[in-house]
Amino acid sequence: MVDADQTFVIVGGGLAGAKAAETLRAEGFSGRVILICDERDHPYERPPLSKGYLLGKEERDSVFVHEPAWYARNDIELHLGQTVVSVDRATRTVHYGDDGTRVRYDKLLLATGAEPRRLDVPGTGLAGVHHLRRLAHAERLKGVLAALGRDNGHLVIAGAGWIGLEVAAAAREYGAEVTVVERAPTPLHGVLGPELGAVFAELHRAHGVRFRFGVSLTEIVGQDGVVLAARTDDGEEHPAHDVLAAIGAAPRVSLAQAAGLEIAGPADGGGIVVDEALRTSDPDIYAAGDAASFPHPAGTRRRVEHWANALNGGPAAARSMLGKEITYDRVPYFFSDQYDLGMEYSGWAPPGTYDEVVIRGDAGKREFIAFWLKDGRVLAGMNVNVWDVTEDVQRLIRTGTPVDADALADPRVPLESLGA
Repeated sequence: MVDADQTFVIVGGGLAGAKAAETLRAEGFSGRVILICDERDHPYERPPLSKGYLLGKEERDSVFVHEPAWYARNDIELHLGQTVVSVDRATRTVHYGDDGTRVRYDKLLLATGAEPRRLDVPGTGLAGVHHLRRLAHAERLKGVLAALGRDNGHLVIAGAGWIGLEVAAAAREYGAEVTVVERAPTPLHGVLGPELGAVFAELHRAHGVRFRFGVSLTEIVGQDGVVLAARTDDGEEHPAHDVLAAIGAAPRVSLAQAAGLEIAGPADGGGIVVDEALRTSDPDIYAAGDAASFPHPAGTRRRVEHWANALNGGPAAARSMLGKEITYDRVPYFFSDQYDLGMEYSGWAPPGTYDEVVIRGDAGKREFIAFWLKDGRVLAGMNVNVWDVTEDVQRLIRTGTPVDADALADPRVPLESLGA
């Protein structure tokens, strides 16, 4: 039975919000739990949208965090298709929906996620211009890729980040022609640097993807509402029947900002500032997932947009809301599947933060582990088609103990023996 004396409100129906609601009940919270989602679909996980579901290898129902009946069974008041308009911190109320519904909260969790960045060029209003963030986007894009493959059509992708590359792989598996336009010199340059970015460039080239590095889209050309081509700032025109904007995501912080909560600066990735317990600048409001900017041991802040952060951050925030001692300091982790390449990445080492990349295994055969080092300490690690090593990689990152680069590169030296 629900005890109405306390009400916890969760804004955001993604993985972080759904797992927070689940954790509140699992930890024995008997008050009202209200979960407000601006999408009409039940809370779902996003990785399949650019992977298994997009490829037609996973069913639509497989993406949902819980079966629909779970929410009522666990006394979660789920409001789908409802947008939160404002948060009044003085009265601790949330205002949502077209009818102006107001609900008072004792604790509030903002799990508002992120939204795709938009191309700022002529032609983005054409019907063949796409983004990939929501289930509805994936459903539409799935049909588009199938049609392009069937008709030998062309897809131009703006951005060679994780979403851009995963969609490129899916498009090629459908049989579509693919051109990727990227301002940086390699794919994933801001995450992996040039050394490992080149591995992904070669992977995609081997599957027929064309790259145009060092350029940006300047215009999407169309006629009668239909995409015909994409122009770049080097004067080239690339044939296109559809265009995908995959130029990153921005945290959804407008609600928090309007409520007067502290927001991180651009250098720290933006996001709602939280402490190690995922509390915002208001002690009754918490944030988790893509929208949260949490402290890093190096003294900086970080915002992580990946699945594991939502999976772990939602439950951590829920426990913190319940008054439990929480220190959210997990090593960032994400994974990707492209063609026959599967990888896992732990840590954080963008260009400029490391002084050496060590490879263990055979990068040419795409079966290896890469380590990014600074002064002999492991900042990040990526295992490619090598499995069951994430725990050891994250241990090396956490301990910060200097390791011998030659031993790190030698597959005969057990990883578990290093950095002890």
